[in-house]
Amino acid sequence: MRWLRPLAITALCASIAACTTSPTGRSQLLLLSDSELNEMGRQAFTQYQQELPTADQASHRYVQCIADAIVAELPAQQQQLDWQIRVFKSEQPNAFALPGGYMGVNTGMLDIATSQDQLASVIGHEIGHVLANHANERASTESATSLGLSVISSTSGMQSAGGQQLMGVLGMGAQYGIVLPFSRAHESEADVIGLDLMAQAGFDPRESVTLWENMQAVSGGASPPPWMSTHPGQGQRIEGLQANMDRALARYEQARSSGRTPNCPRP
Repeated sequence: MRWLRPLAITALCASIAACTTSPTGRSQLLLLSDSELNEMGRQAFTQYQQELPTADQASHRYVQCIADAIVAELPAQQQQLDWQIRVFKSEQPNAFALPGGYMGVNTGMLDIATSQDQLASVIGHEIGHVLANHANERASTESATSLGLSVISSTSGMQSAGGQQLMGVLGMGAQYGIVLPFSRAHESEADVIGLDLMAQAGFDPRESVTLWENMQAVSGGASPPPWMSTHPGQGQRIEGLQANMDRALARYEQARSSGRTPNCPRP
């Protein structure tokens, strides 16, 4: 994946006025409309549910309870997205987010996240991807560098050549390749946003570190070098979470004192 350097992004911003900032204040290039991306997300989520087996209803209720508690604390405009979450039968400890508020969690992740607070850190992270428009940024940057800006202007319909190209950029075209990894910067940013979101909803942010310690224990510390991966190393993620923990704990204490005490029974 070829990513634009900051100077190139600045130049594009000056020429097409398509820049904004993420929730953490990072500059972003966003060329696609929200409605277009949300429709892509809806189509991909439908495809995913058709192609992969889903878990039992108790598991669905569990993750939905956690997601609902976090979404309830979002600003009204963000709550209007079609927030949906499903549990898929897969041993791989993974989760994903799509534009429009569509999310999935694998049963393998439920084995790693042993408490509601740990799973809240996963779901908060995925919601963070959506709120930060990471899919739009990914598609916009890739389109600007690889497909050409002309593709963006020709994507009025999902069945057009441009629309199909963008579906591929988002990783929504292949049978099981619906979600391609985000960049390391996106993953780190979603960690920070998710940490604040879970704390604001009354989930203990310290459990986000415990989750990654669990991941380390299961993997035996084996992971590709950070420069070879689209995800930060597990140690890096723990360090990033700890660096932002004081702010998250303050939000957590305020949420608990305000009566936000989520209780989502684990199946």
